[in-house]
Amino acid sequence: MADTFDVIVIGGGPGGYNTAIRAGQLGLSAACIDKRGSFGGTCLNIGCIPSKALLHASERFHEAHSEFAALGIKATVELDLPAMMARKDKVVGELTKGVEYLFKKNKVEPIVGEARIVAPPSNGNLGKVEVKGKDGTRTLTAKSIVIATGSDVAKLPGVTIDEKQIVSSTGAIALKDVPRRLLVVGAGVIGLELGSVWRRLGSDVTVVEFLDRITPGIDGEIGKAFQRVLTKQGFTFHLSTKVVGVEKGKSGLKVTVEPAAGGERSSIETDIILVAIGRVPYTANLGLEGVGVALDKRGRVVTDHHYRTNVAGIYAIGDCREGPMLAHKAEDEAVAVAEIIAGKPGHVNYDAIPSVVYTFPEVASVGRTEEELKAAGIAYKIGKFPFTANARAKTISATEGLVKILADAATDKVLGCHIVGPEAGNLIAEVALAMEFGAASEDIARTCHSHPTLTEAVRQAAMGVEGWTMQM
Repeated sequence: MADTFDVIVIGGGPGGYNTAIRAGQLGLSAACIDKRGSFGGTCLNIGCIPSKALLHASERFHEAHSEFAALGIKATVELDLPAMMARKDKVVGELTKGVEYLFKKNKVEPIVGEARIVAPPSNGNLGKVEVKGKDGTRTLTAKSIVIATGSDVAKLPGVTIDEKQIVSSTGAIALKDVPRRLLVVGAGVIGLELGSVWRRLGSDVTVVEFLDRITPGIDGEIGKAFQRVLTKQGFTFHLSTKVVGVEKGKSGLKVTVEPAAGGERSSIETDIILVAIGRVPYTANLGLEGVGVALDKRGRVVTDHHYRTNVAGIYAIGDCREGPMLAHKAEDEAVAVAEIIAGKPGHVNYDAIPSVVYTFPEVASVGRTEEELKAAGIAYKIGKFPFTANARAKTISATEGLVKILADAATDKVLGCHIVGPEAGNLIAEVALAMEFGAASEDIARTCHSHPTLTEAVRQAAMGVEGWTMQM
């Protein structure tokens, strides 16, 4: 095995492994280092992929248990949680093998161990990275080093995660039994997705959120509609509320809460607590301070628009730098940074990065929210269309939600789209593509869409920007 490479990538998640693979495709020698032992990062091993497997399985269980009768289907349904978890693990295993195959195909060397940068590339000298693995320490050198170490679970002060009674997302996808009561701290994407899994399987789910709304950052109107849907599904929300203490007892957990602004305390009894208050960049123990790489106040690696740190030859992408903590954002940055290192133009359009909440119905967004446009003083037009008026949604009994499109008042250029409804994660791709090409809402409105499909709701919302929605 060689010890000198064109590119060393620290971190084997979506950002890291895609950087190494793209570098290999461009003819560069690349190594990808990850301490987990199974490449794919948080997303593939304990995040996006296993949670989506459980979301799919729990949705099918709920559908068979509660909705088949209305479709004229008689069925007796029983939950087999161990089998559901085994399928989840099988999916993860198959995909990690896929990453290993791509490494081999593109001549990327995967290295398992803890990496530390000990010298930056400078004055014609190669950068140096030490890797501590099970067989000892190995020293690697490279012309370029890419930090793609991702993020870690944000901790709640005063609450210790044991992954048994008090769990992070990692523990929440591996529970041995369906908890009778689940309390979720944090009404963001992770908390609501995993809360949905266990709600469908029979848990009473309570969500405590410090802010006065769920899903911060999502368009306000869409967020309110989403909360109404989840409440109908059985979620209980305590907004503008903070957790101030947890006591373990024989019958479960006693959670003390109080208003976010201060006030009288109360308690909530639960069996399992899921701490889902966000994630923080993983930048510790990488040797960054020793080589002078600058971090911001939130612990993120500071980079320019070409992912270069303040130290020549060292780059950073993904969750450990600024921007949304999304796997697909890291993947786009991976391609861009590899191309930049190879001497090609690399670019990411951050105005057209979608985000999705994989509940049912799903929530998806791309571009600016209405609140952001108001704050920026940008004049805009709105088009909306409810799924209750979409023929396909009617036929599949999925009429909750709406599509909302925001366009520039003067130019009609699409500025944002926000969807709560069935297949929102797939529907948003059309608008992301339109925004990438600088399309107007009229371009979407005058594009023929198959009937009956859910995509017609996107078209009708675009038609609504100019007031000529035609389906009801």
